[in-house]
Amino acid sequence: MMAQLDLHFRVAENDPGSIFADSTSNGLKDPVVTGVCENIEAITRSDKDSVPQSELLSQDITLQELFAENVFAKVWRVANRDLENNNPPTAYPEFVPQSGAVSGRYTLREADLWTCGFFPGTLYSLLERVSRYPRAVAFPRRNEGEQFQDLKLSRENLLSLCRTWAEPLHAMTGRTDTHDLGFIAEPALRLDWELTGNNRSLNSLITAANSLATRYDSRVGAIRSWDLINKKDLKIISMEENFIVIIDSLCNLDLLFYASAHSKSNRLAVMAKRHAETLLRTHLRHEPRPATSKSGYEGQLYSTCHVANLDPRNGNVKRRMTAQGYAGSSTWARGQAWAILGYSQTVFLQRLGSSHKVPPWDFDAPVEDPENPVLDSSAGAIAANGMLLIAEALVTNNQPTLSRKFQDAALELVRNLLRYSLAEEKAKFTFASYQTGFEKSSALVVDDEEDGKSFDAILKNATANNNAGANRRYWNHGLVYADYYFVRFGNELLRMGLA
Repeated sequence: MMAQLDLHFRVAENDPGSIFADSTSNGLKDPVVTGVCENIEAITRSDKDSVPQSELLSQDITLQELFAENVFAKVWRVANRDLENNNPPTAYPEFVPQSGAVSGRYTLREADLWTCGFFPGTLYSLLERVSRYPRAVAFPRRNEGEQFQDLKLSRENLLSLCRTWAEPLHAMTGRTDTHDLGFIAEPALRLDWELTGNNRSLNSLITAANSLATRYDSRVGAIRSWDLINKKDLKIISMEENFIVIIDSLCNLDLLFYASAHSKSNRLAVMAKRHAETLLRTHLRHEPRPATSKSGYEGQLYSTCHVANLDPRNGNVKRRMTAQGYAGSSTWARGQAWAILGYSQTVFLQRLGSSHKVPPWDFDAPVEDPENPVLDSSAGAIAANGMLLIAEALVTNNQPTLSRKFQDAALELVRNLLRYSLAEEKAKFTFASYQTGFEKSSALVVDDEEDGKSFDAILKNATANNNAGANRRYWNHGLVYADYYFVRFGNELLRMGLA
């Protein structure tokens, strides 16, 4: 059950160093990960076909959308446009309405919102591709001389954008009023450290981890997620009598493991491990095992609750509930996806089944409009990343057959996101020529592939919060962390040698 967390801890032990000085570098691989990836490549060869899985995936037209020019162009356009009157950033992209007067354009939210780290993290993930996997960004030639490297989308320009959007994150790492410091700091600052050797970013990560550690209570064995709940239908306001922990918190633990390895502080790793163990008891629910398993897993299946209110004196569960799912006893899809990133075996694949191409926002919520169901592509993107990590961990545990099944499930989940949730409004890079005195110059701009059809996000059909008691309900839109985990999935395929 702890395979993914253990794998992350071992990956974090070695310093990747800086690869930024060498534009042709494919990146430095951690020795542990190298061995894992070689094993995965070996098990992905069919007995009847000796073609490596990486070559088969390179021929997969659907998955090639992970690396399309459209992905870079959309992120580049938002990164430049939304700095206008917002530099340094005081607001960050969060969601893109699919209908209404402002449809197609990112809604910016306050900088201290928990989602603020995902857009800078997406930018840095593209910088990682340019730095470590340049072959993955060789866009097709359209006009003479118009190739990716000639579009002035250099690593230097991209790094400048990355750091502009990431700059306010450094000041947030001292916050002790939130458990979301992993989401806020790690997506961008970890890659800034790993790709450029910027010690300031590493120090900020360590600061963030120690700030997060202030919310740990040894009596409970967990990190407090929220100080209170103040919804239309639920109010919990006493911190002395309540200790609120949410399933999402598992995805902030990697910050503690990473900082522990780089600061030689075992205390942080111990807290993270204890928190994960506590949530095994407080958040996981046993599910009946079906007669046949779609995933190939034959052990106990689990679903998750979203929120557990614990007794701060001893950690006993006072109540399980939800703040974003359909009901306290239902399985909120994104909550289950967060759990996949922290734990290795869950019921997600079984509940997804063959009837859902894109995950519903909650597996147990009634479908009020079958022609327009409420979906959550972010749950699919998050879960797919977790399944890849599970596949990697299973190889180290000498379970290649089960590893391949999780890998295949992750790939199929992303294929379905691309088939059913990829925004049809695509973008491309072009040149805009202009005259300055006697000199003619050109600038990089982003155009819509089809005039008048624009949508900032890469994926549609995400749901931020559709809980009936929420103070704000919004669903079926583009969402910044759906795109972030979509881009990360492509990078993970590249890292594992599968694309």
